[in-house]
Amino acid sequence: MYCGFIEYVSQLHKHSYLQCNYVYLDMTTSGRPSFDWYLIRSFLAALDHGSLLAAARVLHTSQPTLGRHIAELEHQLGVALFERTGRGLVPTATALNLADAARGMADGADQLARTLTSAQAQATGTVRITASTPVAVQILPPILSKMRQALPDIQVELVASNNVNNLLRREADIAIRMVRPEQGSLVAKKIGDVSLGAFAHRAYLARHSPIRQPMDLVSHELIGFDADTTLLDGFKAMGFPASKDLFALRTDDFIVQWQAIRAGLGIGFVASYMARTDADVVQVLPDMLPIPPLPMWLVVHREIRSSQIIRSVYDFLACALSEAI
Repeated sequence: MYCGFIEYVSQLHKHSYLQCNYVYLDMTTSGRPSFDWYLIRSFLAALDHGSLLAAARVLHTSQPTLGRHIAELEHQLGVALFERTGRGLVPTATALNLADAARGMADGADQLARTLTSAQAQATGTVRITASTPVAVQILPPILSKMRQALPDIQVELVASNNVNNLLRREADIAIRMVRPEQGSLVAKKIGDVSLGAFAHRAYLARHSPIRQPMDLVSHELIGFDADTTLLDGFKAMGFPASKDLFALRTDDFIVQWQAIRAGLGIGFVASYMARTDADVVQVLPDMLPIPPLPMWLVVHREIRSSQIIRSVYDFLACALSEAI
């Protein structure tokens, strides 16, 4: 047994309001008292207003609920706090002894609320975002420009990376990914689907034979991946003979692939949002290539999504990205 209630309050406020022989309280294994703030809040309301009905009105709750709070606090303290009379509640000597300490807790709670409100209202600081290179290069700059106007007190650090693990290692606050994370510590929101297609520059198409069916692609200059086998697997699934020799240019860098398409080097496979930036790049076989879209996910770590500045950026990106893709 320890001087739980008084010791706890005195630690919070850096000075002792009462002597420890006023009341004893069983402690939890963590060394803190087992009551919660709502019980103290109800106690003070009942003490100040003299009846359960009046206290319930002030706290915008019901009379039975407030009565249960008082009864629970009395049970945990092991003492009676009020005498119930026909005229209302009469505080006991113990209740009066606890009053100052309880009010100290109330003042501390009010100060905490004001501090949090002030911090949330300011919404200042830095948010680190990670995204794949195409998203970081093509989609995010205009979005970040608008966000800068809407949230001028937030600075952004942008990491162009395809590494899914950097959010887990806390190297970023928010991630934009094309795969849904499986880790339970991450929270993911699907933004939408990114459509993919085969694209070529008009100049390339003008100097090569027409493309009327998917099989015609194998006779053209194709741009594909080096180590990544995604495209090869797709061609094989459609029954095409496929090996690395199928591609005239192989690179795992999406931006290099895109610039090669724009230069007229050959036919490449990119997201539609990339192709929309150049009117001279057109889609090949738009209705005949069964390329499944890629889902876009906005990911944040579960423990930090309650941060006001991260929440502000997260909400802005969720809206803007859905429109961009």
